Amino acid sequence: MLVTAYLAFIVLLVLCVGLELTARRLTPTQPTASAVGTNPAFRRFQSLFLRGYLLALWADWLQGPYLYKLYRHYSFLESQIAILYVVGLASCVLFAPVAGWLPQVLGRRRTCLIFCVAYSACCLTKLSRDYFVLIVGRVLGGLSTSLLATAFEAWYVHRHVEGHDFPKEWIPSTFTKAASWNHGLAVGAGLLANMLAEWLHLGPVAPFLLAVPCLGACGWVVLTDWGLEEKEGSLEGDNKTLLLGSSSSAPLARPSARARFWRSCQEGLRCLLSDRRVMLLGGVQALFESVLYIFVFLWTPVLDPHGPPLGIVFSSLMAASMAGSLLYRLATSSRYRLQPGHLLCFSMLLAFFSFFMLTFSTAPGQPSPRDSLLAFLLLELASGLYFPAVSFLQGRVIPEEKRAGTLAWFRLPLHLLACLGLLALHGEVSGTGGGESGSGTRHMFGGCAVMMLAALLAVVSLFTLGRNDVDLRLEGPKGEGEM
Repeated sequence: MLVTAYLAFIVLLVLCVGLELTARRLTPTQPTASAVGTNPAFRRFQSLFLRGYLLALWADWLQGPYLYKLYRHYSFLESQIAILYVVGLASCVLFAPVAGWLPQVLGRRRTCLIFCVAYSACCLTKLSRDYFVLIVGRVLGGLSTSLLATAFEAWYVHRHVEGHDFPKEWIPSTFTKAASWNHGLAVGAGLLANMLAEWLHLGPVAPFLLAVPCLGACGWVVLTDWGLEEKEGSLEGDNKTLLLGSSSSAPLARPSARARFWRSCQEGLRCLLSDRRVMLLGGVQALFESVLYIFVFLWTPVLDPHGPPLGIVFSSLMAASMAGSLLYRLATSSRYRLQPGHLLCFSMLLAFFSFFMLTFSTAPGQPSPRDSLLAFLLLELASGLYFPAVSFLQGRVIPEEKRAGTLAWFRLPLHLLACLGLLALHGEVSGTGGGESGSGTRHMFGGCAVMMLAALLAVVSLFTLGRNDVDLRLEGPKGEGEM
């Protein structure tokens, strides 16, 4: 497995480089991108944001390869580890409303600082072998994950529109660039974590400790550079007010942050219930992304007994996801013009096939780790195709002003399904007397295959319903899948 892991990583890295070069050649530069590239003020602002945001993402990825291994290193049973993962997912559900409300109450930059402090504390809890301390760490991790998904984007969008008055059409260019960097950071995080934990023999806790100074650097950027940017922006706003003159009329009263949050949730629920397309898309997201959470829990116990370097395996998985996103760019380019809906169907089929393979490769008494690794890589390839396709469709069927509230409702069944799956695995393992259960893992993969079949049927129903719906299609000669 050692040779297989390194060979898979090298092949996938070469594939990603080839796909990236091909995609750049086939994808023409958009006029908006040209305008963005020639605006020095925007480029400085974008660089300032990415400096802090990418440090936060880097610290997050460093914790991925060795989380399960760390708990096993502390001699916890699989059933106990499952509970730790469930606590983390449940915390994401509970803190999701708080993460949307907190930036409006405390301020966006302060919320980003809270993320840095909370995630650092989460990493430091990994030094303890006490189960309760580790549970507290998972709660802090759930809070931090929720804040990472909301606070940084909220700060950027607010400063982009309100602080600098840049065109809204330029916002996707920043997050497209962040997504491109994100894949590379994930691959690099696996390599670095592997070097610390295995090559230097520092143990599985080392990547978590390295994440703490990264979070400290992120907090410093947010505190100093972002703070200076806000002060300069406020001075510019004051100067504009003096030049234009103050209005004699009193400012309109704005609703409170809590009122805005609940109104967003209500509008999102109405959108979800009134449009069957949105309902089906939400079902696809809940089914697919919940099995990804289950996969995150299970890939280490399936492969680790056979001795592969977990950091290299993690980097290979992230490279497979990168290859999937690059294939999406190629497939929707002006040369091939495949529709995002077709690619979404293909990703569901690929995920179903992956879990179908895993039900055989994890059979008790006759495991096939190489087949399991191949299935995991195919699943990550499917996820790389899935995310840009589903993002495109969400942007087309969900109105922009209702998108945040609607996506919050999407995440609720997503996390609940993942929690129920891990609790079911915990119950089956506990039923064997607290030991490890290969049959439990196999049954879980079988359940995931059924969920992927249901997701595929939901995608087919979505496009049967909207067969002639132009909102679900890429139109025109360009054919780009960019958001």
